[in-house]
Amino acid sequence: MRAKSFILTLALSMLLTMPAAAQVRIEITGGAEAALPIAAVPFRGNEQAPEADIARIIRANLYRSGIFAPLDPNNHIGNPARFEDVRFRNWRALGVDSLVVGEIQRDSNSGYTVRYELLDVYAGSRITGQRYRVTGADLRKLAHTISDQIFEALIGTPGGFNTSLAYVQVTGDAGGQEHKLIIADADGHRPQTILTSNQPLLSPSWSPNGDRLAYVSFESGRSSQIYVQNVATGERRAVTRFPGINSAPAWSPNGRQLAVTLSRDGNPNIYVIDADGSGEPRQLTSHFGIDTEPTWSADGRHIYFTSNRGGSPQIYRMAASGGDAVRMTFEGRYNASPSVSKDGRFLAYAHRTDRGFQIAIQDLDSGVMRILTEGPLDESPSFSTSGSMIAYTRAIGDRSEIATVSVFGRVQGQLTDFRETVREPDWGPL
Repeated sequence: MRAKSFILTLALSMLLTMPAAAQVRIEITGGAEAALPIAAVPFRGNEQAPEADIARIIRANLYRSGIFAPLDPNNHIGNPARFEDVRFRNWRALGVDSLVVGEIQRDSNSGYTVRYELLDVYAGSRITGQRYRVTGADLRKLAHTISDQIFEALIGTPGGFNTSLAYVQVTGDAGGQEHKLIIADADGHRPQTILTSNQPLLSPSWSPNGDRLAYVSFESGRSSQIYVQNVATGERRAVTRFPGINSAPAWSPNGRQLAVTLSRDGNPNIYVIDADGSGEPRQLTSHFGIDTEPTWSADGRHIYFTSNRGGSPQIYRMAASGGDAVRMTFEGRYNASPSVSKDGRFLAYAHRTDRGFQIAIQDLDSGVMRILTEGPLDESPSFSTSGSMIAYTRAIGDRSEIATVSVFGRVQGQLTDFRETVREPDWGPL
């Protein structure tokens, strides 16, 4: 459970039971200073393919990562489509390190042949490139694939652009709300509704291979249940039906287990269950406080969670096999909704300051904490596969939208124009 989830767990708990160390804090106030200059030239022939502007999508993807500084197309020199068309000294004069060129040709079967090249401007050489044949419906996906290849060729790790976001959309007023579980491209485009309910849906969580989603549903009435749904077929099953709270599912890295919050024995605690709902839950925490929002480390050895056992919501870590919990956050009186980067380097969470709720990250080696967003109501952080970006929700007037922020600097960007309230994004795997 992510947005407002600790407060919601506290409220549910009350409803169902009625008759440290120093930490360094840094606030990011500017963009990423070391962003790599790159230019993505409009692909020759793209006017024949109105379904997607490939170069524009590539520039947007690379910019959101915070690692790249794409050159404004208004400042481009010429429109080369191939290596042999490029006058490298002109691009070097613009301070560009890398250049992306390409072209699109429509074939006789209403499809397209797309070719691109990534060039080293200073060496005057070709780094990588590919040729594809795709339908018009796949052009946007191809633009994300090319973005991933560029990112990996220059940075060494996949960019995570050709991935999906899962989130909940809420429409209507309090008397008749409709809740939708939606999956979309990582930039918010091409949303698809995979479940609609007139009861709350919460906490979508992708399985490690991206074929299933776990989530919380109140469709059975007052009590919550955790479901696992196959994204392709829509087949689903309830994996918890215990009395009280059943919430906050988080997949183990091997995809065989879920860490969840259950109040089956009275107080909300962290348990581990089999992902198919078989077997008996294994209890990890047993405390008079509220323990919720578990998330696994990338290696599966630890589970991070939110607890108010110290008097206010803070993030703790414990071995996935059980044992003592270690407090991880000390700055401020509210830190919740943990998300761990895939490389195990950073912990992201919602942090409360005098500005409201902001997204912060903490280096797990040094303990240094940085605030990345401006607030006042930023929630539900979720790391991209590359670990360079975080998706989160932020309040816009009386609704909310999904935005991204770079871990390398405050490069923030709205995704698509969300017309309704959206919450709790979870960034899927490659």
